Amino acid sequence: MDRRKELVQQYKKIKIEAGIYQIKNIKNQKVFVKSSIDLKTMTGKRVQLLGGVCKNKQLQEEWNQYGEEAFSFEVLEVLEEKTEGFFDKKDEFKRLEKKWLEKLQPYEDSGYNVQKIK
Repeated sequence: MDRRKELVQQYKKIKIEAGIYQIKNIKNQKVFVKSSIDLKTMTGKRVQLLGGVCKNKQLQEEWNQYGEEAFSFEVLEVLEEKTEGFFDKKDEFKRLEKKWLEKLQPYEDSGYNVQKIK
């Protein structure tokens, strides 16, 4: 088997996990809560912050001020897909995100998220 086919097969075996993660500023305890259909994107968010191109300006400013070592990245919950019965992944994903936003309230002085007006 050629190398390309082998790599494609390996990639197909990688489990993609959706869920909720947080970026926490250890200095002031502020958090940024984010949902992702692929939790490996946390690495991408770190790269954005390192490159100074994160869309969340307040998070980027404090990253620049305190440095990478002042932040931790943590998976809060992985979306568990049900194998039996009806399962709406999109609705369950929204419910999970809402749960963590309500629990952590990462707004204003407590975090970097922007509260959506209802």
